[in-house]
Amino acid sequence: MSRGRIGVGEWAVAVGVAVILLVTGLSGERSATSLDLLGYALLAVGGLGLAARRRAPVVVLAVTGLCAVGYQAAGFDVPAVAYLFAVYAAVRAGHRTATVAASVTMLVVLPLAALASGLHDTGEAFARARGALELAWLIAAGAAGEALRQAERRADEAERTREETARRRADEERLRIARELHDSLTHQISIIKVQSEVAVHVARRRGEPVPEALLAIQEAGREATRELRATLEALRDDDTTPPRGLDHLPELVERARAVGLDATLTIEGQRRRVPAAVDRTVYRIVQESLTNIARHADAATASVRVDCRPDALAIRVDDDGRATPDTAPTPGVGLLGMRERVTALGGRLRAEPRDEGGFTVQAELPVDQTS
Repeated sequence: MSRGRIGVGEWAVAVGVAVILLVTGLSGERSATSLDLLGYALLAVGGLGLAARRRAPVVVLAVTGLCAVGYQAAGFDVPAVAYLFAVYAAVRAGHRTATVAASVTMLVVLPLAALASGLHDTGEAFARARGALELAWLIAAGAAGEALRQAERRADEAERTREETARRRADEERLRIARELHDSLTHQISIIKVQSEVAVHVARRRGEPVPEALLAIQEAGREATRELRATLEALRDDDTTPPRGLDHLPELVERARAVGLDATLTIEGQRRRVPAAVDRTVYRIVQESLTNIARHADAATASVRVDCRPDALAIRVDDDGRATPDTAPTPGVGLLGMRERVTALGGRLRAEPRDEGGFTVQAELPVDQTS
């Protein structure tokens, strides 16, 4: 349902209906009630009100219905054309219950208004025929609105399905390419790593000085192997592998301790079931944070704190590394990926150096309170 300005087309329909109603009122039968001015005003308002039928369909339904009852009571024998347009618009917008209730009311009140003004006093048979005709027009208008609403819903669903299918295929293709690239690079880098280590070993056994370039190649090979192993773990993190989450955080902390980092883990609050995506994101945030600390922070200690709140999970990872507000590091791929995960779940992420030194990563992930 559009909330913007009323378009030219909507005004054109409204003015057209208003003109039809006024012309019919001028040329048609009228009872002698001396309410001509009021009747013409209601005819005009009922037609022009259709301009807002897309912005406020229920309001327009009520306005056009009241106008129809009003000009019938004023003695104008004019069909409720504007109300039929309003029925169509309201049903198309999905307000079926309100439309049915209003239409049943109209079927009862309109004949009473006509009789009160002196119109259609020709007998019961004519009244029944007129009521049947009005009911048929109401059903036709409602059916047209419902048919178009269903057609639009199916079109939207088809478009969404096409987009999801295209996105899934693109993701699958990127994953396939990434895995092939990983396999190829792993093989080549493994050869370089083995050859460099053999060369260093042979040189040391012979008592020969080891060239700095060879040592640099050896270290670069080891680092590249570690990076590729981490990449492969991420690539394999799909629906075929068991999900990792809060329960696996102690393993991450123990792994950090194994490489010489004094890491601690604190989980506060009452543990509740959380969505799998949130659980997995908590694990990834802590994993990426500890990995960055071990590789880049030159830190001796790190603390991981998880606060289980009723409506959110709050994660904070601090280290005592060399980062300062004056030397803020450039966000890498890991930090950007972390931010994308948090944002996709409607959460917030803050990653920056602390005033007292070191780096902090803070994230807040909303969780369904009914979980």
